[in-house]
Amino acid sequence: MKLARAIHFDESDIQVFHQPARTGEWAISGGFEFSNWGDADLTGKARQAFANGWLGVETFGRVTFVAVTQIEQGEFDALADTLAQHFVAVYGAPSLEQARVVALDELGQMSNMCDDQDANTLMSVQRELTDAGVKETYHIIDSPEAGLEQFAVHGEPDE
Repeated sequence: MKLARAIHFDESDIQVFHQPARTGEWAISGGFEFSNWGDADLTGKARQAFANGWLGVETFGRVTFVAVTQIEQGEFDALADTLAQHFVAVYGAPSLEQARVVALDELGQMSNMCDDQDANTLMSVQRELTDAGVKETYHIIDSPEAGLEQFAVHGEPDE
């Protein structure tokens, strides 16, 4: 089974999100957070989170890019519990049991998206408000293995 982890290429997420996700934490789309948003909500850092932020399932911060990787069943189950607790505490879900069903659905959707991808494939998300609600578009960014020559500096030492 696969899921995605938050990845940072630079410090920009610290600048653009109210709360950035931690590098390496498991992430999902998190579009549910915006289900009742309107144009008036799309300002500043909140707009950036809406426009292209994945949701970290440990800190509940946002991140611009995620990378696909393997997840063990025990980790997946623990994430479902954490997300269910979040649904109860933040969104007022009536019980942990009912919230866990929704949490498993959210995690399952993300896992399904990741399962057909190679390890280390990068993904981004874009959202827009439409008359029908929030529209999400996912972008897959293949990450072929880089050759050493892309990073090594070749030359002769100065004598």
